[in-house]
Amino acid sequence: MQTLSRTNAAPSSHSDSVRPRMEHRVKSWPSFFEATLAGVKTHDVRRMTDRDYQVGDTLRLMEFDPEKQEYTGRELCVRITYITSAKVPCALSEACLHPDYCILSIAKC
Repeated sequence: MQTLSRTNAAPSSHSDSVRPRMEHRVKSWPSFFEATLAGVKTHDVRRMTDRDYQVGDTLRLMEFDPEKQEYTGRELCVRITYITSAKVPCALSEACLHPDYCILSIAKC
């Protein structure tokens, strides 16, 4: 599920177009949520085939307990600061990063 926030336009790192910044509501397992909340986890690996992640977008991390199969109610906002993918490669990403996935560098909002 994606929620549009049409305030500021952000250039896409995956296309040549400019579109309004978006908020992406995504699940986050408790261990990853805690590490992000503590500031020690500053990246997120995500499938990018169903979303148009762009630098400047925000992720609404919604803590999800996989054992109980339910949301805990805790949420955290992070901003995408950089994207590494097969489309925007680093030295090794074409060789080791599946084209359907990306690494999002993130910072707390």
